[in-house]
Amino acid sequence: MAEASFSEDQFCCPICLDLLKDPVAIPRGHSYCMSCITGCWDQDDDKGVYSCPQCRKAFTPRPDLNKNAMLAEVVEKLKKTKIQQPPQSPVPAQCYADREEDVKCNVCTGRKYKAVKSCLVCLNSYCQNHLEQHEHFFKDKKHYLIDATGRLDELICNEHDRPLEVFCRTDKLCICLMCVMDKHKKHDTEKASEERRIKQKQLDEKQRQFKEKIQQREEKLQELTDAVESHKRFAQAAVENCETIFTELINSIEKRRSEVTQLIRDQEKAAVSRAEGFMKQLKHDIDDLRRRNAELEQLPFTTDDIYFLQSFQSLTVLPESTNLADITVSAFLSFDDVTKAISLHRGQIEDVCKEEIEIISERVKYVEIVPIPEPKTRKEFLQYKHQLSLDPNTAYKNLCFSKGNTVITNTGTKQEYPDHPNRFSSYAQVLCREKVCGRSYWEVEWSTSAENWVSISVAYKSISRKGIGNECIFGNNNQSWRLLCCASEKSQFLHNSKKTICPVVSSKIGVYVDYSAGTLAFYSISDTMTLIHKVQTTFTQPLYPGFRVLEKNNNETV
Repeated sequence: MAEASFSEDQFCCPICLDLLKDPVAIPRGHSYCMSCITGCWDQDDDKGVYSCPQCRKAFTPRPDLNKNAMLAEVVEKLKKTKIQQPPQSPVPAQCYADREEDVKCNVCTGRKYKAVKSCLVCLNSYCQNHLEQHEHFFKDKKHYLIDATGRLDELICNEHDRPLEVFCRTDKLCICLMCVMDKHKKHDTEKASEERRIKQKQLDEKQRQFKEKIQQREEKLQELTDAVESHKRFAQAAVENCETIFTELINSIEKRRSEVTQLIRDQEKAAVSRAEGFMKQLKHDIDDLRRRNAELEQLPFTTDDIYFLQSFQSLTVLPESTNLADITVSAFLSFDDVTKAISLHRGQIEDVCKEEIEIISERVKYVEIVPIPEPKTRKEFLQYKHQLSLDPNTAYKNLCFSKGNTVITNTGTKQEYPDHPNRFSSYAQVLCREKVCGRSYWEVEWSTSAENWVSISVAYKSISRKGIGNECIFGNNNQSWRLLCCASEKSQFLHNSKKTICPVVSSKIGVYVDYSAGTLAFYSISDTMTLIHKVQTTFTQPLYPGFRVLEKNNNETV
């Protein structure tokens, strides 16, 4: 009787590449371990389509699996008759997949070896030993092997469970051959290898661009790093210099304090010394007069006529004494005037310090490593909106206020305003109460009647208020800047009497100030913001918004 010859490979599971365990046969006739095919199909439950790992044949619904008893018996006999293989030499440590980035062999049990290849059909990765078994087992079948990767799922089409081999230029996606005949039928497609060849040429240019951008950013990073270090050094130097200056200022104030104290003490000493001299003389006069008066009181009781006459002659003659007319006691014995003068001086110093500190603060803020960009849209400008109110104490007497001191009208008639040192005496001008520092923005609406002329200005508080010279007129001196608006003519910008012709403006004007940067800009506001004029300078004092109304019925809303 002839004996059948069997190879161990005939009874290996195509998934785990080991002898079948609880073998089952699926409808196509291929056999697998019960656990292997079950685990494989469990992953396909979401799709609702199940396929044979070898021939890729699809099944719907999921086939029932039953253990093949005859095949199991043959495998069991094969295990008993299997010749023991000689022990293999130890595997080098570097062959084990112990690192996180290593791709592990899916077939190894226990400590896994590094995978050298991955199969796009089996969706498994294999070490060298299991790769040889895989190639032997599937030597007559077409499987797709690539270098080992942990991204196997990303290389398979989710819809058709086939390798991604084509690139769709229309959708910029990698697809399988089935997709080409399905959803991408009329799309511009190309083999992935050919598309890569084309993209490879573009890659060099992209890399050049990336390197250029990297270099630019590295240079900017170095520039910023150097600027930060310089900023720190300059800041430290400024702190030290300021400490020195403030120490000198404190010492100067301390010296003045000592001088005033010494003046008071010297005056006290001189006045007290002079008064004490008069007091000493008066006490001496009082003692002499009391002595003489006591003797005169006893004189009537003497019986000696000669003694009486002689004593009367000497005792009744008044001695030379202090002239009381020379001593006038002052009714004003207080140093209150001195204290008031020092208090006034302190208030003046505090006011100056407050204003100067605000200027210094803006100077400090201006020293920026990366300046904040200027606003460009009205929404961005409104972030710096500054609420203003007009100051009646500065207004020319023909100006009338309304709406909570936010609207002015030139009535042509003098109002009953009290005299005030801050009031403009000759021109229809007014300043706001609030000064503007840092970044500030406000909007002005004015009546655009043909006869109206309105000046929108900013000025220093020190601008002259009395007289008829240019030093009092907005824009005609170095203390102020103004935009002259007229509905029928082009607008004009003036500073220090220098005139610049500007475009015709709308009824709403936006004014933007960046005190630290020395920026003053006027914008015409309609549907969009249009720059009218921009100034770049250095402000040395706090700025106050101001207005001038030249004719009747000119209103400005601040």
